[in-house]
Amino acid sequence: MERSNNKYQHGLLNQGEENEMETFGYKIQSCRKVACVLGYILSCGFLWLILYWKPEWHVWAHCVPCSLQEADTILLKTTDEFEQYFRKNVIWIPLQNLNISKTTTGQPVIADSKSIITKSIQKPDLKVKLIRVQKVSYVWDQEEKQFVRAGVLEDNLTCHDIHSKFASGLTSEEQNIRRSICGPNKIEVDIVPIWKLLFKEVLNPFYAFEACSLALWLAVGFIEYSIAVIIMTLVSIIFTVHDLRKESVKLHNLVESNNSVKVTVRLKNGECKEIESQYLVPGDVIILTGRRLFLPCDAILISGGCIVNESMLTGESIPVSKTPLPSLDRTMPWKAHSGEDFKRHILFCGTEVIQTKAASHGQVKAVILRTGFNTAKGDMVRSILYPKPMNFKLYRDAFRFLMILATVAVIGTIYTVAVFVVKGESPTEVVIKALIIITTAVPPALSAALSTGIMYAQRRLKKQGIFCISPQRINVCGRLNIICFDKTGTLTEDGLDLWGVLPAKENCFQEVYSFTSGEALPWGPLLGALSSCHSLVAIDGTLQGDPLDLKMFEGTQWEVQEPETEGNGTESSNLIVKPGHSCNSASVKGIVIVHQFPFSSSLQRMSVITQVIGEDELVVYMKGAPEMVTKFCKAESVPKGFTSELQFYTMKGFRVIGLAYKTLKGYKTEGDSNFIREEVESDLEFLGLLILENRLKPETKPVLQELSCANIRTVMITGDNLQTAITVARTSGLVPETSNIILVEADEPTGLKSAKISWHPVEAHEQISDDGKDTLNIEIERQTTEEEARGNYHFAISGKSYQVILQHFQSLLPKLLVNGAIFARMSPAQKSSLVEEFQKLNYYVCMCGDGANDCGALKVAHAGISLSEQEASVASPFTSRTPNIGCIPQLIKEGRAALVTSFCVFKYMTLYAMIQFVCLLLLYWQINILSNYQLLVQDVAVTILVCLTMSLNHAYPKLAPYRPPAQLMSPPLLLSVVLHVLFTIAIQVYGFVVIQKQPWYSTNPQTACMFVNGSLVPSSEMFQNGGTNSSSTGAAAFELNISHKSYETTTLWPLTTIHCIIVAFVFSKGKPFRQPIYTNYIFTMVLVAQLGICIFLLFADIENIYIVMELVCTPNSWRITLFIVLIITVVVSILAEELIIENRKLWLLLKKCFKYKSSSQYRKIIRMVETDPNWPPINRTYRTKPLSRHTSENNQAYSNPAYEQEFKKVDI
Repeated sequence: MERSNNKYQHGLLNQGEENEMETFGYKIQSCRKVACVLGYILSCGFLWLILYWKPEWHVWAHCVPCSLQEADTILLKTTDEFEQYFRKNVIWIPLQNLNISKTTTGQPVIADSKSIITKSIQKPDLKVKLIRVQKVSYVWDQEEKQFVRAGVLEDNLTCHDIHSKFASGLTSEEQNIRRSICGPNKIEVDIVPIWKLLFKEVLNPFYAFEACSLALWLAVGFIEYSIAVIIMTLVSIIFTVHDLRKESVKLHNLVESNNSVKVTVRLKNGECKEIESQYLVPGDVIILTGRRLFLPCDAILISGGCIVNESMLTGESIPVSKTPLPSLDRTMPWKAHSGEDFKRHILFCGTEVIQTKAASHGQVKAVILRTGFNTAKGDMVRSILYPKPMNFKLYRDAFRFLMILATVAVIGTIYTVAVFVVKGESPTEVVIKALIIITTAVPPALSAALSTGIMYAQRRLKKQGIFCISPQRINVCGRLNIICFDKTGTLTEDGLDLWGVLPAKENCFQEVYSFTSGEALPWGPLLGALSSCHSLVAIDGTLQGDPLDLKMFEGTQWEVQEPETEGNGTESSNLIVKPGHSCNSASVKGIVIVHQFPFSSSLQRMSVITQVIGEDELVVYMKGAPEMVTKFCKAESVPKGFTSELQFYTMKGFRVIGLAYKTLKGYKTEGDSNFIREEVESDLEFLGLLILENRLKPETKPVLQELSCANIRTVMITGDNLQTAITVARTSGLVPETSNIILVEADEPTGLKSAKISWHPVEAHEQISDDGKDTLNIEIERQTTEEEARGNYHFAISGKSYQVILQHFQSLLPKLLVNGAIFARMSPAQKSSLVEEFQKLNYYVCMCGDGANDCGALKVAHAGISLSEQEASVASPFTSRTPNIGCIPQLIKEGRAALVTSFCVFKYMTLYAMIQFVCLLLLYWQINILSNYQLLVQDVAVTILVCLTMSLNHAYPKLAPYRPPAQLMSPPLLLSVVLHVLFTIAIQVYGFVVIQKQPWYSTNPQTACMFVNGSLVPSSEMFQNGGTNSSSTGAAAFELNISHKSYETTTLWPLTTIHCIIVAFVFSKGKPFRQPIYTNYIFTMVLVAQLGICIFLLFADIENIYIVMELVCTPNSWRITLFIVLIITVVVSILAEELIIENRKLWLLLKKCFKYKSSSQYRKIIRMVETDPNWPPINRTYRTKPLSRHTSENNQAYSNPAYEQEFKKVDI
């Protein structure tokens, strides 16, 4: 019974998705709530603050566990490594007041009786239970006993379900029910009120800790110091709130236009009416009238066709054709029916409908799929509102380091209590001094100081045209060690130049036709394919579409005739292409494009169904990847030399497109629904190869060379042909000319044959002949064995082979990835998968693409950068206005500079805290403390100014061949902190002990200095019975029996203050990741001014200064001694940093002596590969064999026995 209760108390939200969460049911208990309120009062709100920061503690304190069905409070926990908790209250939505009719069972009338809307309505009360998480509503499913997302149509609907249940529209009653449950169709980002922003910011743990510290300082009478810190804190809060408010307004304006769109909706009774888009619900049918429209929701096109601009989603302003969802399939979910290409039926929210084409029924209709924040645009906005936290070593180590400082604070507290109790001080003073030592050891400004470097780096990137929506990732960019590039539009130019076409006839290739010859291509199927097999559209008299299609069509010298439009703006005819004025030899009037199957990256092809004007027969033309096109062609129509010809042109770097056609029989042009793609695209006749030249961008080679010199791996992930990708990799320098490229091919198991994988040198393919194959293989194998020791080889893998390896040769995948350089014919999903596989090997991955087919990979990568002119990119954390890869080195440089700056600031803040900590411990021994103005100078005039200016160093212009460290808990950094703490202990103990041995030392010194026989001496030598001055700060909340004036304070204050300036100078690193310190003019001037003022205060003999600063007079000889000690400290600190901490050769030598090896997975695999004499297995083929299963699993697994042992070694 207990196990059953646990089952119903726990559930999963968004199962299998990126934002998956666990849900736990709780019910508020009155006695617990009363106890918590008493705790709030007795703790003066401190308990409330703790529970505010820890929502799970809040739930556990107020509630008792129960089933999710009975719960009134839901505790959510993310299932990722961060395990964040959220608390949500259950909301009840009443439906009784809607005046809705019911069936005989008492259930409201819903079009889909199996929908989540139906399952969520509780009978007979007619109410719905839901929670709202990150702007999305989740309703309680009565049958499944779990919360399910509302505001979407169910994924299990078949194509037939969507047409039969929703195509005719919803009734007004059902619209009201769905609207009440799903909420308004709005992507609404409220402008957060300033008071609320202030309240949230003040409740930040950093400010809460600082508020406690300030209360303490005010209690001991440090009024001026506290006021200065309060002013600085308020300025910081105001700037933060201003930035947050600015971003809130910007995001609000970005999405506001989406909420006020007029759309035409069709009701169940056939009536069409125009309504505000905010009243739309999933299942509604909207009529697209032909006017330009920014879609307010995601919808499934069910009739007619659309041309949309999806630049909001992809970053590419290329018109995309949308086709209606077929209505035939009754067996499988509609997404599964369309496979990876289901998006061709979806009109996404925020995209612009620029043209519509009516079906035979006369209307272009779409069923609403998702509304509000469930849409594609809503998901983008949510990713900005609720960014995923970064799992970076720096941030993890920062918390551990703070725990170490807290431990030090505890030790200091024990020392303080012991000293003051022994000295007989009052309990009040003991408590206050113990609290002071805690606030000193753990610097409250640490987190704010760390964020300054990232803020400055973000501003520098913005000036260079690189925009960032996730600033925390800038530090991660400093650790990038592998860059994945898309090819077309990224490494190469977007535009293509026509080179020629290679016709095929009677199983043979003909002579190449050159488009620059001046002769028009004669009429025939080949010209028909070139002029009609495209997705171009004429918009406002301008031809728009894919650059490849544009170039191909321009080469035919044909023209597009804009179709006539009806009064409502919808096209009344199909697209027509006609011969241009220069095509006098054309024997046809034109071609009508009857139907189009748009290009898909996953399918690697497109096709059109056409009709010559004046003729009855229909002709289908196909265009796509040559290897894919030939699969749909009759074997006898494919030329015998197809493979060699294709390889010849792709090896030269050309973009090659295959063309095919056939005449359709048994079809009429009555409607689009008559065409079934599987039947149309079969038994085609191969027409030939279209050859285009794709030039490298001028910035590509220099950037790849720069990355190579910096020891940063570069990888190409493209959807283009493998041989073309190899050639581009060679010519661009992505793969060195001296390196061997090894083609890895893998095949799926078929019938009785198991899966297989083989390795072949690419260079051998150019020379292999039937009679000389064996000899050549032996030679290649011998050469590769010699090169193997140098790791001088790279793997090239196709998307098909990658998928087989992922499923059947998982143990080999890591070994292939560490030397994989070229991945071609990769689908968008495979690109994302490959990036994740690299991340599993502990690579820090950057993905650079044009934002179109790379969206998934851009989001998954540690740093995704989209080459788009838009300021804000929805596809990636970074967006570059410069459309070339020159932004990559700049991003890495700024990332490295920001990362090093974070370490510098962290070390400085730690040392500043430790310097003050040691100083206070020594003064506590004398029952003393620094005065108000002494602390004011140290904290405000020195530390705060240093933190604000230390991060201003720009990135070094050249990439170093190694990366900065990412761990705070690394030996060099820990040693640096320990050494400088020892230095501060040494100089402070020296000053504290030695001054007490001076002949003029007194425990009751006077402020004034006297001149005796022309020499300056402390007045205490003249007046041994001098009294003690009280603090000038006035009355305090607690009177401390302390005099700040003492020789110890006068000695330690200049030592500690100038030492803070010294460590700021020593820690401000320059080359190789940041520009030298002298280029940071503001920081340099600040240090010089601070040092000058401190030296002036050290040697000045001005009585008013002594009074204000509460110092006492010391002989000049002692001041000179302190100055010499500080000079020695500077020299020793610099030598320690340069000769030990920053000595890279020394640390490499120590690693070698201690046989330290990196624990990164990719390093382990590289070491394994380097010691394996049989890797790579050139010209060999391995197969899997079925394993007998001892479990009841249905899926049959394959393994490679030859590599089972290796897989155990490389367990990732």
